[in-house]
Amino acid sequence: MIVMMIGKSGRRTRTSIALAATAVTGALVLTACGGDSSASSGNGKLKVVASFYPMEFLAQQIGGDHVQVTDLTAPGVEPHDLELTAKQVGAVQTADAIVYLKGLQPTVDQAVDQSSSKHRIDATAASPLVDHHLPEAGQEGDGHKHDGPAGDPHIWLDPTRYAAIAKSVGDEFAKADPAHADEYRKNTDALVTKLGALDQEFRDGLKDTKTKTFVTSHAAFGYLADHYGLTQVAINGVDPESEPTPARLADVQKAAKDNGVTTIFFETLVSPKLADTVAKDLGLRTAVLDPLEGVKDPAKDDYLSVMKQNLANLQAALGAPTSANPSTTANPSATATPAS
Repeated sequence: MIVMMIGKSGRRTRTSIALAATAVTGALVLTACGGDSSASSGNGKLKVVASFYPMEFLAQQIGGDHVQVTDLTAPGVEPHDLELTAKQVGAVQTADAIVYLKGLQPTVDQAVDQSSSKHRIDATAASPLVDHHLPEAGQEGDGHKHDGPAGDPHIWLDPTRYAAIAKSVGDEFAKADPAHADEYRKNTDALVTKLGALDQEFRDGLKDTKTKTFVTSHAAFGYLADHYGLTQVAINGVDPESEPTPARLADVQKAAKDNGVTTIFFETLVSPKLADTVAKDLGLRTAVLDPLEGVKDPAKDDYLSVMKQNLANLQAALGAPTSANPSTTANPSATATPAS
């Protein structure tokens, strides 16, 4: 089994050590009874477990018909709140390969530490994290200590970083299942090509906007902003459940006024109440900017389609030329609406 994991925030770890220990014991018993774990399931497919949507998408795109993918986080569920069950912990510990981002989910890290896998892939090896945390009171810039990972985990929102991770996953799939290595590499190349085209769409679509500043409810878009020459002004920090101080709200309001901001962005898997409040105070509109930690309906949307919706909404909010600003009326969730 291959387990792919990028966690999110280490603040919630309600899965007990006792539960993890129980799962470890169960996994060891299964191993003792059934021998070494196999790299493929009974139907001949490589078993892949993804911790949340961005890794599930990579697994499906790269693995194709040769993988059986299970996502630990159900569609529409906020991945920050993931609690591993004993069965899930056991799946991690008996995996043949693991892709994860160390430091995001302590319970995941515990399970990985107990795994005998020879194929451990830390996503940050392909795309090192950058610190996009908000400065603390009385401090300038970054470089100070934070809870959780030492950097912003939202690396998949930069298509070029996501492509680098995809290459690492493809290489590891090929090592874990040499019989289908050529197909994994072919699928990886195809995905990297699509991500390159998406990157070019963003470059072209955002190069002539009236403003380069956008306001979000959650500091999830630092990599996207860095890569495309934009400035992210976040109400909350990297942790979406943190509470902004009055001083932070005042800074956001000033930045919005000074930079001609027209829209306050909120995201799909958390409450829009804070964004609505700020937008109402400033007389601005609200729209979705999706951090793609999950999709509500995988049958309708995927990473590429949601990123294109994000691009359209950024173009509308930043004042891109009309010809470079496609209509989003076909997707109600992507259409800017006045705050209520």
